[in-house]
Amino acid sequence: MHILIIEDDRELCEALTLQLCTRNYTVDCCHTGSEALYHAMSNSYDLILLDRMLPEIDGLSILHSIRQNHVTAPVILTTALGTVNDRIQGLDCGADDYLVKPYAIEELLARIRALSRRPQSFSEQRSLTFSDICFTPESRILVCKDQELQLSKRESLLLEFFLRNPQKSLTREQIFSRVWGPDGTVEDGNLDTYIYFLRKHLQTLHSRVIVSTIHGLGYRMEETCKTRPDKATS
Repeated sequence: MHILIIEDDRELCEALTLQLCTRNYTVDCCHTGSEALYHAMSNSYDLILLDRMLPEIDGLSILHSIRQNHVTAPVILTTALGTVNDRIQGLDCGADDYLVKPYAIEELLARIRALSRRPQSFSEQRSLTFSDICFTPESRILVCKDQELQLSKRESLLLEFFLRNPQKSLTREQIFSRVWGPDGTVEDGNLDTYIYFLRKHLQTLHSRVIVSTIHGLGYRMEETCKTRPDKATS
């Protein structure tokens, strides 16, 4: 599970990161509102731990913004404000849970486990679309116009990650972590091989969607209005 911690108390952030990493969670941290928006909308997380009181942009504004931008990751809102109205306000803004500071790490872990057991929302189960393609993760079927292809499990995970982050530059490290897992053992060239497979599938379907190489960084899924070339786009 990939978790984003948004917390301006750096000591608390470091302590939480240590506790979560020892339990095999992958953790990213940020300390300001602007950093929080960048991370939350540039990456795909399984859970966000969001402090309500932050520099630059407050937690409720961040929560409202990411929900408006279709970030569906579960959010646990943390704050020293613990009145009923405070909790209602946080939940109404889009939080999935509310944790009042100070809290025990055991309670946080229990709440993370509880959220991870929830069934996926309808929006996460339905097909993902971008430009002229439609992909259903459950069946692993990719459709473009009146044609369709069945993808392998690894190809499906790769395509799903791109479709959840269209037109965003994804680093090789982000893709490895999401598709092969944070502890997965994989050779660097394996990613290039699966990118090649995905490009060939898009070509076969005559799709306008391409996977571009961002040199020195990774890859980005985007749309081209030009006629697809015979060779894979790089």
